[in-house]
Amino acid sequence: MSKQVILVTGASSGFGLMTARALAEAGHSVYASMRETEGRNAPRVAEVAAWSKEHGLDLRTIELDVQSDTSAETGIAHVLNDVGRLDVILHNAGHMVFGPAEAFTPDQFIQQYDVNVLGAQRVNRAALPHMRGQGKGLLVWVGSSSTRGGTPPFLAPYFAAKAAMDALAVSYSTELALWGIETTIMVPGAFTKGTNHFAHSGSPSDTARVAEYESGPYAGIADKALKGLADLEPADADPAQVAREIVRVVGAPFGKRPFRVHVDPSQDGAEIVNGVADRMRREMYRNIGLEVLLTPRVA
Repeated sequence: MSKQVILVTGASSGFGLMTARALAEAGHSVYASMRETEGRNAPRVAEVAAWSKEHGLDLRTIELDVQSDTSAETGIAHVLNDVGRLDVILHNAGHMVFGPAEAFTPDQFIQQYDVNVLGAQRVNRAALPHMRGQGKGLLVWVGSSSTRGGTPPFLAPYFAAKAAMDALAVSYSTELALWGIETTIMVPGAFTKGTNHFAHSGSPSDTARVAEYESGPYAGIADKALKGLADLEPADADPAQVAREIVRVVGAPFGKRPFRVHVDPSQDGAEIVNGVADRMRREMYRNIGLEVLLTPRVA
């Protein structure tokens, strides 16, 4: 396995931090990016530095707020100034919200898209000119089984943003293939334990609308949805499996990396639906004479 230079967004906790550590343990040079490295995440920066030193691994933290064009550009420039190249971007930054769709303001929807979709676009615009110049690279997108699998109620803004990110990843895959840049979309299921995803989820700002749902015919539905998701999850479900699968993808030879990898202990059906959708996409590209875009090649 060749050593890769990897940027992980949203690496202060959850899948991002797990994966950054796992990639460093696999021998890669990893930049765990996060915002507020001198503020609320300063303890995490110190913890990562101590962990890296203790284990003799190359895991570094950098400031990168995916909601800022300038921060994305500065963060990417920092990596390139450090080591002169960037081989892999792991689009992991994201945030979950929970509550009736109607009770979220348009600005809250915008914030969801800003983190989950536009954040990836900012990082891509900062990094892709260099990666295209290299003629080789990999984008790994951390999506969600909710885009095609079971979609319980009260997660609409998050589901909508993840669906948009998935569509963006699919389009990028063929637009970058001839530049030598591969795409893998990771599809985790609903891991209700082992990360802060559900624990730190946001809430609707229109509390009056929330109250109407909670006191009306939807009383108790929110709790039932959360309990149902937790009950579906096997007792041995391990979110670290997502990190292990990403390490496997990064370590695979160029041209052999899978387009999608599902890690869904609850088996909500996303793998089946994605299988059909991805097959139809391949057929469509063949039908319009662009099958060459389905296979990345070294530029």
